[in-house]
Amino acid sequence: MKRSLRTSLRVFLSLVAVAGLTARAVHAADTYAENPGVQGDGEFTVGPDYTVDKDLTDLGNPKGKEFQFTMKLADSKIFRGDDKTLIPEKKPVRTERKIFVYVPAAYKDGTAAPFLVIHDGPGQLKLVRNALDNLTISKDPNRRLPAFIAIAVENGGNDGKKSERGLEYDTMSDRLARFINDEVLPAVLANADIKAAYPKLALTKNPWGHAVIGCSSGGAAALSMGWFRPDLFRRIVAYSGTFVAQQDDDAPEQAQTPHGAWDYHSELKLIEKSEQKPLRIFTHVSENDNRATDPENTYHNWVMAGQRTSAALTAKGYHHRFVFSKATKHCDGKVFQQTLADTLVWLWRGWHG
Repeated sequence: MKRSLRTSLRVFLSLVAVAGLTARAVHAADTYAENPGVQGDGEFTVGPDYTVDKDLTDLGNPKGKEFQFTMKLADSKIFRGDDKTLIPEKKPVRTERKIFVYVPAAYKDGTAAPFLVIHDGPGQLKLVRNALDNLTISKDPNRRLPAFIAIAVENGGNDGKKSERGLEYDTMSDRLARFINDEVLPAVLANADIKAAYPKLALTKNPWGHAVIGCSSGGAAALSMGWFRPDLFRRIVAYSGTFVAQQDDDAPEQAQTPHGAWDYHSELKLIEKSEQKPLRIFTHVSENDNRATDPENTYHNWVMAGQRTSAALTAKGYHHRFVFSKATKHCDGKVFQQTLADTLVWLWRGWHG
């Protein structure tokens, strides 16, 4: 057998093995069933006036514990900060990233906890922390959160094409999902300070207990984590999602998705033409979001992208909630302050792990 043929055979067999493991993992998860109903699904418009949801403020309820540590990019096997697509002299790459962890007071040590990964850490961690403090002890069964652990992960630096953040968030692949699952989560569980406070801390292996939230490219990244690895992440939140053509032009993924995340709703119709995946998805776009007046052929109109992504998800039959916010801009803080508690409550509907 020629060397190239042997190599091809080994690659094929390895892919078959990975596919088999993924299939078994998905099958195991699918023995767990939820009945979330359709409450909160659909399209909603908010604004132009905004208020701060009291459940996102400090109401004096018991507080959990906060932790922070760093991970060196050079120690990573997935995002080392040395990809050939990067131009660090123009778009600097961090040497290490900060990880922020919040364990709510309602968490019982030893319980296999669900968790929420927050892109661009600390991101909206303060609001999430308040929501956990207030809504894990809510007496209203329709407005209650499970005691999930919040894990906010800093990006690798800078923004847009040719940047480490862009590589991590705008690439149409499972690479970020693998990084979070294979490197960040084990680092959380191994952290000495966290282990000292919670010697039996555990994270659920059920992918329905794995949620991701992000804004802008972090929102697109949240969808891509679930899209490419629904065996790992199934609850998705994308505010002002960058469902536009922001993938590196020289990325290998360009061969399959030449317009990056725009292809979720472009003529390729990834959402429409793909088999429905086991995902629960929240999306949002602001009325005055980035490049709101750009024509379609720029592939960079955030409002158009957000609305078309929403329409595609709804038409496909996903449990999907879409918010359109009037008189607001990209990743507008007013939108988070009014809607995030409702978003999180909807996101976790049906969870009973």
